[in-house]
Amino acid sequence: MILDPLEVLKQLVAIPSVNPMGRDVTGPIYGTARLTDFLEKTCRQIGLTTQRQLVAPGHENLIARLDGHRAPEDGGVILLDAHQDTVPVDGMTIPPFEPQEREGRLYGRGACDTKGGMAAILAALSRLAQHQPRPAATVILSCTINEEYGCTGARRLTESWSGGHDKLMPRKPDVAVSVEPTGLDVVIAHRGVIRWKCNTHGRAGHSSRPIAEDNAIYTMARVVTAIEQYAATLGTHGRVHPLCGPCTANVGTIRGGASANIVPDRCTIEIELRPPPGDDLAAARQRLIDHLTHTVAARFPIEHEPPYMAGPPLSNQHNAALAEQLCHVAGEVAGGCRKVGVPYGTNAALFAAAGVPAVVLGPGFLAQAHTADEWVPVDQVRQVAEILYRFCLAFAQPEMCHAGSS
Repeated sequence: MILDPLEVLKQLVAIPSVNPMGRDVTGPIYGTARLTDFLEKTCRQIGLTTQRQLVAPGHENLIARLDGHRAPEDGGVILLDAHQDTVPVDGMTIPPFEPQEREGRLYGRGACDTKGGMAAILAALSRLAQHQPRPAATVILSCTINEEYGCTGARRLTESWSGGHDKLMPRKPDVAVSVEPTGLDVVIAHRGVIRWKCNTHGRAGHSSRPIAEDNAIYTMARVVTAIEQYAATLGTHGRVHPLCGPCTANVGTIRGGASANIVPDRCTIEIELRPPPGDDLAAARQRLIDHLTHTVAARFPIEHEPPYMAGPPLSNQHNAALAEQLCHVAGEVAGGCRKVGVPYGTNAALFAAAGVPAVVLGPGFLAQAHTADEWVPVDQVRQVAEILYRFCLAFAQPEMCHAGSS
């Protein structure tokens, strides 16, 4: 049974798998349980061995394995990873779960990020399972959860192979490829991310007798201005990676006050830093905290909560051979391929941190991810399916089974 990647993509988009992103929301579009069920059924239909991996109550990774002809201890184990969750659909201008194909594009939430890549993996594995080429690498498909808000699925996956007791992954893979929208380029480096909440406190009172020093929002305004000024210096005074650029800083949310006629006694913002490879997440966070201490907190108290999300950068120091092989195959299929660095983060960094050479490749472009009319080029979905199929064939050759080393 060989799958058509476009038809699979349409089925994937039609199954909502929205990540609530920390919001207190419920409803049939949220969570990944229905998608996990579909993936399990599909993987079994094409001849893969499957396993559900509990990450949190009601939230599971789906792991599938296609055995090769080389013993795992001899090398030749590939991990292909795609995350199940999508970002929310607020403000979308197209029906998010009614996949529409027109003018060479497939529209719908998750089509670009990253169900197009997931469909390509499933199509490639269906061909490998049908043709059963020799020699053949062992290929593991990981459909991980919660990539958009913490990467807990990828963390659980690395824990499972680290223990050596997982039936489908008794050891770590030799290489890993995460599918994300890269426009068929191979991402060899990307920034990390760390996010936390910052609070200011004041004293509630009647707005007819406001005292500026008691207004938590006024204090937070000073904090936000200080962060904006700090962010403007990062390109000239901080570490600048040749592929990923400097660290960036952003204030993403702000909440404070109860009513216009009450002096607000509390205000909260969420801060995000994206440090490049070679920069430590905790150190980058502390540098910003120190700046705020010197510029604001000397007069106005600031409270920093512990980070609620932290993902490492992906370094290009240990994935050169893997990137070269994958880029060679991608170039054959697509007529060209670049090895690039990007500003966003992926599960690949967690695999690399666990000792597995990892890169990123997939259909679509970042400019279309998370958008109000998200879409992916149909031809790129088909091309990625072909790239991954050929890469798995090439990796089975004895001289390529250790392509992760460099």
